[in-house]
Amino acid sequence: MSVKVGDRVPDVQVHVLTEGRPTPVSTSEVLGSGKVVLFAVPGAFTPGCSKVHLPGYVQHGAELKAKGVAKIVCISVNDPWVMEAWSQSQGASEIVMLSDGSGEFAKAMGLVMDGSGFGLGVRSQRYAAVVVDGVFTELEVEAAGAIDVSACENVLKKV
Repeated sequence: MSVKVGDRVPDVQVHVLTEGRPTPVSTSEVLGSGKVVLFAVPGAFTPGCSKVHLPGYVQHGAELKAKGVAKIVCISVNDPWVMEAWSQSQGASEIVMLSDGSGEFAKAMGLVMDGSGFGLGVRSQRYAAVVVDGVFTELEVEAAGAIDVSACENVLKKV
């Protein structure tokens, strides 16, 4: 069963890279206060994620912030070094990059995807959410292979 609008953000330990070292952070800490846009991708450096999904948030990040969004957060079942390298390659320094290395947050969200047919293994489904003070106020989960409802251009209409 997946989370839904009105649910609290699952509290799971994930990682960020700090001075070249993985640092544990809790999702409730990162997503628990203010208005936050969270989006999940199946994999850093994959074509749809690198050509469409993340670039949309980089390009329109200032518009989200102008609408009262305190943080834009991207999460993926990748290690923190990959997330940092992807952020640098995409000019995404204004986006918090969370590493859900073991997929525990994806599991807690009920949004796991089996990407083994693509050589990815267990990953997160693609989605976007608006979180206000730790509670989901919007949640848009993509159909397999799509980048539509979770695109930044759509999320801009929801914040």
